[in-house]
Amino acid sequence: MGTATAAAAATEIVRLAPAKVNLYLHVVGRRADGYHLLDSLIVFAGVGDDVAVAPARDLTLAVDGPFGPLVPAGPENLVLRAARALAERTGVKAGARIRLTKRLPVAAGIGGGSADAAAALKALCALWRVAPEPGAMADLALALGADVPVCLAGRPAFVGGIGEDIAPPPPLPPAWMVLVNPGVAVSTPQIFKARTGAFSAPNRFSAPPQDAPALFAALALCRNDLTAPALTLAPAIADVLAALAARPGCALSRMSGSGATCFGLFAEAGQAAAAAAAIAADHRQWWVQPAPMLTAAAQAALPA
Repeated sequence: MGTATAAAAATEIVRLAPAKVNLYLHVVGRRADGYHLLDSLIVFAGVGDDVAVAPARDLTLAVDGPFGPLVPAGPENLVLRAARALAERTGVKAGARIRLTKRLPVAAGIGGGSADAAAALKALCALWRVAPEPGAMADLALALGADVPVCLAGRPAFVGGIGEDIAPPPPLPPAWMVLVNPGVAVSTPQIFKARTGAFSAPNRFSAPPQDAPALFAALALCRNDLTAPALTLAPAIADVLAALAARPGCALSRMSGSGATCFGLFAEAGQAAAAAAAIAADHRQWWVQPAPMLTAAAQAALPA
């Protein structure tokens, strides 16, 4: 590595944008403005995108990674919108060279864009040495998107309202998951528009699950209310759910968010790894990734 390259790397600040997973998602109502009200338990997986920032005169964004070609790098990109909003809110006049390494599928129900925006906010706060009040940051995050506040918090959370009501769940035990996307992008607004029927009740639990099977038992009493409408728009989701459910050790298979990414939950890391290998071998066109579920303790160890 040359001297100039080493110096640039030394000044670069990198933050992980982990995949957001809805362990359950109940649609509990709808506001007068059309936004749906949710009750969900959100966790993060030990796999995600990277957002790196470095000093620069102007704000620029470059996108690379396996899914980079599918992500626009223009002013509409949520990472750039987050950067501009933070600079405006804090009065920062400096720029930044931002690099997004896109490893997560796009339009996939795992909060990729929202997680990227949250990671950019964290990295830029460190680069620009600013620390907005938590309330101001929460308002800024919500203005960017409903999932950005929980991604900014970066911890397991019960989420209500349209995403702004965030509450800590009881401590969650270690568990492992396999994330699978069939290569189908779905539109969140279309999924909500296709949803029919009565609203669900919230179904939060307060007792800490003592181990992974206890957590899985609590989650089995819940569901994802967007699965049925998602299946009408992306039938391949049914194939993914069946492939996950068929693997030894899979305690629960469910769609995350508005899809099309689904997950299987496992008590043991080896079971998750074996399941991911088998599914990837059978469906080479799918995106398949085993990952630990990041508990609050694991998330606390990540850079702020």
